[in-house]
Amino acid sequence: MEFLAEILEILMVVSFGASWPINARKAFKARTAKGTSPLFLSLILFGYVCGIASKFINIGFNIGSTKWYVVFFYILNLVVVSVNLGIYFRNRALDAKNAENK
Repeated sequence: MEFLAEILEILMVVSFGASWPINARKAFKARTAKGTSPLFLSLILFGYVCGIASKFINIGFNIGSTKWYVVFFYILNLVVVSVNLGIYFRNRALDAKNAENK
């Protein structure tokens, strides 16, 4: 049952993670921060950090454990959501520049 729980956790993280690159591409092309919440993205980042921390607590620092592979997906999602947050700040700067030019 523990193996099934790990597989389900990976599927959950991968499912969430599949949407972030799509969101990043859409936000990058939109060139506006409208409709994007930095608080929401920050809460997602916090959640992924908590997920990674839980693995350290549950698995310990035994890097040789086969259970560490799920951490890769948490870290990957953390990176992609961070990119989304960076795009938000880029788009916010573009919005300010566009407002000045009007």
